[in-house]
Amino acid sequence: MSRSYRDITLGQIGEADIGRTVRAAGWVENIRDHGGVSFLDLRDMYAVLQVVVRDGKLLEGIRKEQAVSIQGMVEKRGEDTYNPKIPTGTIELAAKEIQVLGDVYAPLPFEVMTSKEVREDVRLKYRYLDLRNQKVKDNIVFRSKVIAFLREKMAELGFLEIQTPILCASSPEGARDYIVPSRKYKGKFYALPQAPQQYKQLLMVSGFDRYFQIAPCFRDEDARADRSPGEFYQLDFEMSFATQEDVFQVGEEVLSAVFEAFAPEGSSITKAPFPVFSYRQAMLQFGTDKPDLRNPLRIIDLTEFFQKCTFQPFLGKTVRAIRVHAEMSKSFHGKLLKFATGIGMGGLGYLETMEDGSYKGPIDKFIPEGLKEEFRRLAGLRPGDTVFFMADQEERAAYFAGMIRTELGEQLGLLEENAFRFCYVNDFPMFCRDAQTKEIGFTHNPFSMPQGGLEALAAKEPLEVLAYQYDIVCNGVELSSGAVRNHDLQVMVKAFEIAGYDEETLREKFGALYQAFQFGAPPHAGMAPGIDRMLMLLRGEENIREVIAYPMNGNAQDLMCGAPGKVTEQQLREVHIKVRD
Repeated sequence: MSRSYRDITLGQIGEADIGRTVRAAGWVENIRDHGGVSFLDLRDMYAVLQVVVRDGKLLEGIRKEQAVSIQGMVEKRGEDTYNPKIPTGTIELAAKEIQVLGDVYAPLPFEVMTSKEVREDVRLKYRYLDLRNQKVKDNIVFRSKVIAFLREKMAELGFLEIQTPILCASSPEGARDYIVPSRKYKGKFYALPQAPQQYKQLLMVSGFDRYFQIAPCFRDEDARADRSPGEFYQLDFEMSFATQEDVFQVGEEVLSAVFEAFAPEGSSITKAPFPVFSYRQAMLQFGTDKPDLRNPLRIIDLTEFFQKCTFQPFLGKTVRAIRVHAEMSKSFHGKLLKFATGIGMGGLGYLETMEDGSYKGPIDKFIPEGLKEEFRRLAGLRPGDTVFFMADQEERAAYFAGMIRTELGEQLGLLEENAFRFCYVNDFPMFCRDAQTKEIGFTHNPFSMPQGGLEALAAKEPLEVLAYQYDIVCNGVELSSGAVRNHDLQVMVKAFEIAGYDEETLREKFGALYQAFQFGAPPHAGMAPGIDRMLMLLRGEENIREVIAYPMNGNAQDLMCGAPGKVTEQQLREVHIKVRD
């Protein structure tokens, strides 16, 4: 066939083409019969155009979502029929010929224009149809533009894009690996990278000063609204001869630039330098290491004060409080109490500050008269304030306080609108104790540099050692984690020894790094902002799957292509695998 399917896209057609005969191609979005004359909406990648059909024979056999080629003359629409919602709303195409290029052979599982209202499992099964929806498609186009911008920005900052292997060695990095059996080496396996961690550190040892990539990462973990199971993408970068502050500066510059360029018009974005909170500060003030700074409420520690009072439930407990200045009805208090008990709290104590400075509430009588002024000062109280209390062991008290803070902010409408509020959280503990096994392990990245180096590892209790680890958080979403890397072999050996790995195991599990660090490894640091999470925030989506072209469902299944799926016995034999019940 020599004739072209189209000579113009719908995004290129405008009023300048009125009177011109053109051929366009796309999908039939809608058909409307107005008695003697019919209209169809033609949709391609770029726009939607109304097509007027005056010869009814042209519509014989035409159905929604067929791929068609239409030839006709561009005409001006009557002013009373203008459609200001679309760029082509002042023109239409008078059809002279309609050719079906791709027929529809089965009933459509849903209306494309309203696919976002359909159950997610159906949308994912027919994702190729769902992606025809303008809003869904726009998210993917937006994704492409953001990634192109990120690449340009990183190159501008002197970073070199380098691709690291997808098939690599399994290593304990915090999540479960996806493993790939080897055909050539019986009983041995590759792993898909949880992150390019070791490879990018080895690039620094190799002398590459600034590396980045749009890195695919694979982790066998459960889904959340802000986490896609199976695979995700991050802007992975690393810098040689760099401090924590050097990484902070790059992170600020890149994220500020991308959010300034792509955030909705009128958005307020945190200016660099971003505020920095230590992990301990964050857990105290916000009850989480992912603080949402759009919420003005802060958590107050009143533990010491209440040990001087007579309220039995608070004695020997960590006591946290939140001061709120807002009118709250009795029903609101009831709903908040229901929320508190729903997250595991035994109750929710409170005090109201009256106009004369006195207090009203069940806890008032347990605060001695001589301490009420001290309480007022510590809590920063003024008339009209209400204080809510949470008491438990420290970790649970922080968690409860964080949840109540979030609930209060949302229910009282306190969150700053049209804002993206960034911060860094740093000084994470290097080690933690497993609640079940009671064994010491790494809190986050095992390749982080401990603050104080070898001396701190030797002299301090493991749980007291802090690491040069940091996160970037935006609106309560962790966008990135990162660290100053451990580049000293002696420090590396000692850190892993504390976490229960002897030197032989270290050499076996991380042989490349172990060897490389013997040959002049430079200090290096980096981070990896999550691209999917970044896009979710920028697009205002509540589910991360809305910004991924072909996402898995919450159970890590590709419903469209049927993965994971069965393979043949021959395929299993080739990789020396036997499936057991």
